[in-house]
Amino acid sequence: MQEDRMTACENPTVAKPVALMPKVVTARVAAKFVGLSESTLAKLRLNGNGPTYLKLGRRVVYRPSDLEQWLESRTARDTSDADARFLKALTVAHPR
Repeated sequence: MQEDRMTACENPTVAKPVALMPKVVTARVAAKFVGLSESTLAKLRLNGNGPTYLKLGRRVVYRPSDLEQWLESRTARDTSDADARFLKALTVAHPR
């Protein structure tokens, strides 16, 4: 039985390698890329705990390389490390 397989370019739900993505992506695409909802990504953007973004006019866009870098920065070795760094990310404003 032959399986029908689509490449990442043919199937938008399959994660694309950064090299195949455009220079910037919308907040919707960015949210899918990092595995969050758009509203969670917006909250992270508001308090300064999300990935680096760009404003093009009124549009918010993200560079795929910044998304990858942000994901790497979220790596934790154990739960106490993760609790200390990430639990407040959605509720505490980022000091400026």
